[in-house]
Amino acid sequence: MAMTRWCLMSALGVGLLGAGCTTAETSGQEDLGRGIVRGTLGAQLAHNVRLAIPAHTVSFTGHVTAVEGGAYVLQEVSGIERRVAHDENTRIDRPAHVEDRVEAFVDDRGRAVLIRNIDQDEQSQ
Repeated sequence: MAMTRWCLMSALGVGLLGAGCTTAETSGQEDLGRGIVRGTLGAQLAHNVRLAIPAHTVSFTGHVTAVEGGAYVLQEVSGIERRVAHDENTRIDRPAHVEDRVEAFVDDRGRAVLIRNIDQDEQSQ
């Protein structure tokens, strides 16, 4: 009887020690959730987020007049409209909306390297 009880307790102990420990890969949903959390700038305080100005770029400042799938259309103070294309390599501090004032840094191929919203910078000062 004591031996049976000891065997059952040992089996239960081993089972409990292994609970929650798995060698299986994480699920796709779990990976997606982790990626969203890591990529969320909104989880950080806005005044602590400073994006470095990229080298070898040209900057444009203007109001967003249109948001296209892979580009923003900016209207500069002079009235010139520029289409600023962006892709998965473009750093964007937060998505822009029509009438937002943004600064875009464009490389020699015409792709945006960095797009930052400057409405918030002016409001905080």
